[in-house]
Amino acid sequence: MPAKLLHQTAIVTGAASGIGKAIAFKLMEHGARVYAFDLNGNLLQEYFSSNSDAVPVEIDVTNRQQVNDEINKIISKEKKIDILVNCVGITGITNTKSHLVDIENLKLVFEVNFMSCVYTSQAVIPNMLEHHYGRVLHLASIAGKEGNAGMLAYSASKAALIGMTKVQGSEYAESGITVNAMAPAVIRTPLVDNMPEVQVKYMTDKIPMKRCGTLQEAANLALYIVSPENSFTTGFTFDLTGGRARY
Repeated sequence: MPAKLLHQTAIVTGAASGIGKAIAFKLMEHGARVYAFDLNGNLLQEYFSSNSDAVPVEIDVTNRQQVNDEINKIISKEKKIDILVNCVGITGITNTKSHLVDIENLKLVFEVNFMSCVYTSQAVIPNMLEHHYGRVLHLASIAGKEGNAGMLAYSASKAALIGMTKVQGSEYAESGITVNAMAPAVIRTPLVDNMPEVQVKYMTDKIPMKRCGTLQEAANLALYIVSPENSFTTGFTFDLTGGRARY
């Protein structure tokens, strides 16, 4: 198998589980050295400590200072960061009408799902600009395109992420940096498993293929998006919805 990402350095947030973990291992499989960011240090050690191509980093990505400090350490050691994949995410409280949404919970969801991606982008992109190359992938959601009933905080935070992807894609289009998003429908992950079954059924029933996506399908698409082969698509949200989003 050709190593598409040989000698490249990647950061993956939310790497201790779900789509983030799957993408981190896919990038390593193709030659990248991956700095795996997550708040769950125990899982990071379990999955990444024995892999010579991985560096587990226990971090709160909603803490801007921590993000800046850790990324500056990586730049000092590796000299360049080629790939940033923002996978960290929480649903917050779901199956709740908008007028009943807990405001503090909504703020938390935005801090994790959106602001953390602002912090990592601001820390990484200057280095990419110096080297005239970079690949940024934000993990959005079909909820950010359509708005899932009962999921105001999650849907709105992912819509904000799609909006930022469009802005960043335009801003850096001539710099050798691509910035794209991926919008999955239901992928069977721990995050989805913790949601009320009625909410999962609501989302799955909307998928023409009538099934959840797989982690492997998500990782395969992510690999293309952050590879050198993806050189003429930026500011775009890639569909991963089993036919639900045809736009």
